[in-house]
Amino acid sequence: MTPDSLVTLRQHLENRLRALPAEARRLLHGRGRCWPGLEQVTIDWLEGLLLVQLFREPPAEWLDELRSMLLTLGGLPGWAAGGGQGILLQHRYLADSHTEYLLGEPVEQWTITENGLRYRLDLGVRQNSGLFLDMRHGRRWVQAQAQGKRVLNLFAYTCGFSVAAIAGDAKHVVNLDMARAALSRGRENHRLNGHAVDRVSFLGHELFKSWGKVKKLGPYDLVIIDPPSFQKGSFVLGKDYPRVLRRLPELLGRQGLVLSCVNDPEVGPDFLIEAMAAEAPGLVFRQRLENPVEFPDIDPDSGLKAMVFARENA
Repeated sequence: MTPDSLVTLRQHLENRLRALPAEARRLLHGRGRCWPGLEQVTIDWLEGLLLVQLFREPPAEWLDELRSMLLTLGGLPGWAAGGGQGILLQHRYLADSHTEYLLGEPVEQWTITENGLRYRLDLGVRQNSGLFLDMRHGRRWVQAQAQGKRVLNLFAYTCGFSVAAIAGDAKHVVNLDMARAALSRGRENHRLNGHAVDRVSFLGHELFKSWGKVKKLGPYDLVIIDPPSFQKGSFVLGKDYPRVLRRLPELLGRQGLVLSCVNDPEVGPDFLIEAMAAEAPGLVFRQRLENPVEFPDIDPDSGLKAMVFARENA
């Protein structure tokens, strides 16, 4: 976080404001380490709102200059032309992820669009807003694969994959997440898109205590596994991911597909390939989905890994 990095950031944002995307998109992914001095900064365009996130506490002078620079954006022609309404600065390095509203009225909920589908976000009240933009291609892939399928969405969070699956005419989707508030937002996301929720189940349970119920609702044609890298008291990636994978043979139908994901920069794609071979050897690696171009990374193996596996005879 240097003075030169602020100049770079301003120039980048001024360029992006000249042609803002119609849907929600990341405008700057500093965490991919392609922007020297901005490694702890991300900026998202949320269809009227600019969300700036800091993942490490910056020097006080740099922070003051950042605030001033962001405020000047509201006076640029592209801001009004693109429908700009507010600028938020979120301090993710703080325990409460404090959010400042630099421009515009405070707003706690906001609706965005992705691939023509609508999602409700929480802003300024939680660490994460409710939709991870780097998984855009994953949701699009699920929508394309879902027709007529029974889908199991593990670690469902706010059910973005479920919304995509029902939009793709899935027969039924089972969402499981221990955070019931997140599942409630998932129901709302389905309603935003006019989906009949009689084809969707919401299980607010801890996964490792609920295998019997999950299996009873199967078998599944598509299983989605997108866990947190670490969740205190419930999930540790290296220890618990293999425990999930070894259950797949009893959950999947004969032509079953698996979308297995991990977003820990310290864990490469080989982790999933090797763990799947050890725990569910009947499933073979088919492809890794490309990440959106707006999420560049100096090391592709550090970015999101969304890996497709299939039954060996599929």
